[in-house]
Amino acid sequence: MSQTTLTVLEAGKPLSYTYAELMHYHGFGFPGGVAHAFKVMERALPLLANGEVPERREIAIRTPFKGPGARDAFEMVTRSLTEGRYMVNPELAQPERGETLKGYVFILSYRGTDVRLRIRDGIVRDEFIALGRKPDRTAEEDHRLEWLKQDMADRLLSLPADEIYDLF
Repeated sequence: MSQTTLTVLEAGKPLSYTYAELMHYHGFGFPGGVAHAFKVMERALPLLANGEVPERREIAIRTPFKGPGARDAFEMVTRSLTEGRYMVNPELAQPERGETLKGYVFILSYRGTDVRLRIRDGIVRDEFIALGRKPDRTAEEDHRLEWLKQDMADRLLSLPADEIYDLF
């Protein structure tokens, strides 16, 4: 069963976030990206601090994933973007995994511990990647892409984080 909140500490005091709260911060553009970040943090946060709740302002994130939904979700929970601990690095991509999977790599760091995650095969649809990168989409294709974004979020949120992201 998937956890419904993410909890971090702010100067020793707990802060908890739901997916819905992260969406309120992000807006409506990229629900799948928000869901990816939610599941990445759901998977990584307990591992970063040996089962304890980590201090949010000490978590760093490195990824080749450029999605604004994920960026906003990470920022809301960790404040890593505004504080310079969030880095998009294309060199972290894993092209050997193919176009669909190569960018879904996330490295979260906390007090000397790194948790390295990459998405499992079969989670992201090839159609989603191809349509998202298509430069001159038709109105019908835009509608389909919006459906695929929400479908991505719904599928991610229905699964336990360890069935989406593997440690590597």
